[in-house]
Amino acid sequence: MEGKVYKSTGSWYLVKAEDDNFYECKIKGKLRLSESSSTNPVVVGDIVYFNLHKEENRKIGIIEKIKDRKNYILRKSVNLSKQTHILASNIDLLLLVITLKDPITTTSFIDRFLVAAQAYSIKSILIFNKFDIYKKNEIKSLNEIINIYKKIGYQCLTFSTKDGLNLEILKRSIQGKTIMLGGHSGVGKTSIVNVLSPSLNLRVSNISQHFQGKHTTTYAELFELDSETELIDTPGIKGFGLINYEDHELGDYFPEFISNKAGCKFSNCMHLNEPNCKIKYLIDKGDISQSRYKSYLQMLDSNDLKHR
Repeated sequence: MEGKVYKSTGSWYLVKAEDDNFYECKIKGKLRLSESSSTNPVVVGDIVYFNLHKEENRKIGIIEKIKDRKNYILRKSVNLSKQTHILASNIDLLLLVITLKDPITTTSFIDRFLVAAQAYSIKSILIFNKFDIYKKNEIKSLNEIINIYKKIGYQCLTFSTKDGLNLEILKRSIQGKTIMLGGHSGVGKTSIVNVLSPSLNLRVSNISQHFQGKHTTTYAELFELDSETELIDTPGIKGFGLINYEDHELGDYFPEFISNKAGCKFSNCMHLNEPNCKIKYLIDKGDISQSRYKSYLQMLDSNDLKHR
């Protein structure tokens, strides 16, 4: 039988088959991914092939094979091992939920997410949530950050689950797609799911006094918002991992670098200390964001970003 993985809880997988029934499944033996060494060989969003077996008076599925993925998103490795953790696969649209406080989402976190998405040519929307809690001076800072990303072509939405700000725009943007919702714990991902589909009524945790979100979502899970739209909710994470890349390829995941690198003197310019670098010139001029360039340098220096 063929089906899609809707939920993973470590050793068990909830799979919706072609007959529209859900089956609890396990992995056959030591199923391994061909493209990487992963801590979780089967993930939410995977299309799998399984056979039914009887076990203790109930039918369970044994996953025999995983269909090739069109893409996937990695969680940042928690150590320097070669293993990776895949959050979800086969995604049409990525939504990153961002807050400037309670908790803080840094621009380096945003940039790492966008590079991961850019590497697979997955469209992204940045959702600046909790707009209703910001004071006037904070809205000014928020708009400055939004302008950085709008300028380089990313869609940005200010959002509030309390008053429905831009809810209809978001609904139109996700219609008919498989979307993944990402972001830190406490940024309001679960609340957004609930306003998109109130019938789901997912549990929401309050933010602690230290403004660190509690992990309401323990495992990634796929929800059907309607007959055409699927949403993958993921646990709050501290960072996104990147697919295999060489140092000289990293700039190709920054749209503002791609559109201007032809102006560099050297075709293999790394935009570091090379003479006549167009990217460095535009940074000094203020046409390319300093924070984006800082993120680029951090990614070049961080060995833990590279999963080989």
